Amino acid sequence: MTEAPAPVRPGRRHDREILALAVPAFGALVAEPLFVMADSAIVGHLGTPQLAGFGVAAAFLTTAVGVFVFLAYATTAAVARRVGAGDLGAAIKQGMDGVWLALLLGALVIAVVVPAAPAMADLLGASRTAAPHAVTYLRISALGIPAMLVVLAATGVLRGLQNTRTPLYVAVAGFTANAVLNVLLVYGAGLGLAGSAWGTVVAQCGMAAVYLTVVVRGARRHGASLRPDAAGIRACAHAGAPLLVRTLSLRAILMIATAVAARLGDADVAAHQVVLAIWSLLAFALDAIAIAGQAIIGRYLGANDADGARAVCRRMVLWGVASGVVFGLLLVLARPLILPLFTGDEAVRDLLFPALLVVALVQPVSGVVFVLDGVLMGAGDGPYLAWAMLVTLAVFVPAAFAVPALGGGLTALWWVMGLMMAVRLLTLALRARSGRWLVTGAVRA
Repeated sequence: MTEAPAPVRPGRRHDREILALAVPAFGALVAEPLFVMADSAIVGHLGTPQLAGFGVAAAFLTTAVGVFVFLAYATTAAVARRVGAGDLGAAIKQGMDGVWLALLLGALVIAVVVPAAPAMADLLGASRTAAPHAVTYLRISALGIPAMLVVLAATGVLRGLQNTRTPLYVAVAGFTANAVLNVLLVYGAGLGLAGSAWGTVVAQCGMAAVYLTVVVRGARRHGASLRPDAAGIRACAHAGAPLLVRTLSLRAILMIATAVAARLGDADVAAHQVVLAIWSLLAFALDAIAIAGQAIIGRYLGANDADGARAVCRRMVLWGVASGVVFGLLLVLARPLILPLFTGDEAVRDLLFPALLVVALVQPVSGVVFVLDGVLMGAGDGPYLAWAMLVTLAVFVPAAFAVPALGGGLTALWWVMGLMMAVRLLTLALRARSGRWLVTGAVRA
C-alpha cells in the first residue's frame, strides 16, 4: 500500500512561485544595463569626444525609456488579474492595448527628440567637441525608442501571464546581437558612433519583433483582437499615469542626490557615482522579487482570493528582509575588494568606505520597500503609490539640501537616502496593513 504524498505547505508553495518568476526576471533586469556597458566599451575606443557624446545621449535615452516603465508595470497587473479570473483572451487583449499605447508614445518621442536633439545636447551640458556626436547618437537612437517601449509593454504582458523566462531569453539574445552589430558597424563598416546607434536600434527592433510574435500567437490562439481599441488604450494610459508620477518622483530624488553630491566637491561626486552604481545593482536584484509580486498578487486578486494575496504578501516581505540582510552582509564583506575596482584615488576611497556601510545597513529596509512596491503595483494601487512617492520627495528635498548647508559630507547624504527609504517603508507598510489594496476581480474598480 503506497502512502499519499505529504501535502505541500502554503509557505513552500509561495516560495516556489516567487523563485520561478524572480530568478529569470533578475537575469533579464541585469541584461538591460549591459547594453549601455557594451556600447560604452566599443565607443570608448573611437576617442574621448565620441565617448563623451555617447555618454550625454545615453543618459537622456536611459531616462526617457525609464520614465515609461509604467508600460510594463501597469500591464503586468492588468493582465495578471485577467489570468487569475481565467480569461486568457481578455488578458492578452488588455496587453495588446498596452502595446498600442507604447507605439503611440514612441512615435511622440521621435517627433520631439529628432528635431530637438541639438537643444537637448546643449541642455545636458555636452561640450563643443562632444555635442555633434551626442546629436548624431540621439537622432539615430530615437528611432529605436518605439521598439523599446513595445518591449516594455510586451514584457508586462508576459509577466502578467506568469512568464518571466521568455523576457530573459530575449534580453540575452538582444544583448548579444547588440554587441555583435556594434562591432561590425562601428569598426567593420567604419560608421563610427553612428554605427553603434544603428546597431542598437536594429537589436531593439529585433527584440520587439520577437515579443510581438509571441503575443500575436497568443492572441490568435485565444481569439483576442489585435486591432487598436481607443477605450482600451485610454484605460491603459489612465492606469499608467499614477505610476508615471511615481517614477518621475523617484528620478527627481536620484537627480537631486547627484546635484547635492556635486556641491560637496569632485571627490564626493565621484564617490557618489560609485555608490549609486552599486545601490542600483542591488536594486535590480530586489526588483526581481517585486516583479514576481506584481504577477502573483494580480493573479490572486483576479481569482477573488484576497486571503491568498495577503498570505503571499506576508511571505514576500520575509523574502525581502532576508534578501536585504544577505545583500547587506555581502556588501560589507566585499567592500575591501570593491573599492580598488573603481578608483585608485585615496580621497575617493575614504569617502566610499563609510557611504557603502550606510547602503549595507539600509538593505533590509530596501528589501521590504521593493516587495511592498511590487505588491501594490500588482494590486493596481497606482494612485496611492503616486501620493506616497510625492510625500517621500517632499521629505527628501529639504533633508538633502540641508547636508551641505550644515557642513555634512557624502556619508550624511547617504543617510538621507536611507531616510528616504524609511519614509517609503512607512507609507507602503501602512497601506499594506490597511488591506485597502485587496480589491478583487478581473478588473480593479
